[in-house]
Amino acid sequence: MPSIHVCSLARLPATVLETGASHVATLINASTLVARPDSIAAERHLMLGVSDITAPLDGHILPDAAHVERLLAFIRVWGGDRSRPLVAHCWAGISRSTAAAFIGACLLRPETPEDEWAAQIRERSPTATPNARLVQLADDLLSRNGRMVDAIARIGRGVDAYEGAPFRLDIGPAR
Repeated sequence: MPSIHVCSLARLPATVLETGASHVATLINASTLVARPDSIAAERHLMLGVSDITAPLDGHILPDAAHVERLLAFIRVWGGDRSRPLVAHCWAGISRSTAAAFIGACLLRPETPEDEWAAQIRERSPTATPNARLVQLADDLLSRNGRMVDAIARIGRGVDAYEGAPFRLDIGPAR
């Protein structure tokens, strides 16, 4: 089943190996060094250097519309085939990566209500707390009229953890 897998930086190599992923979306602080797994071609690795923040903070990079536009474009390319999984990861696999998976699911399966994707995230990851700034920007860019933001607000904050357990969202084949 075509899917988006979410994990932490520490679990990236194992998750790519276990899933046979063809694409990786990295959403991590710009100063963090990330070794691209050998099986992932450079053009199939998106590196978004953003901090896990929702408001400006000195010394950090606030996600903006250009970052989310790059993420959407990357997911669209992967979504055209979907024969192998996409892995989205951040430092802990809790906030930026879960937002990326939610954004990807909403983009590629617009007929599925946002609340269903959010509920699947909560069911599969008790720690997931999708970054509200990334979700808000995607909601605006995808003209969802607040439905993405509201869906994430309804599942609430996940339980506190240093690292989230890897999980996946089943997206289904390209149409």
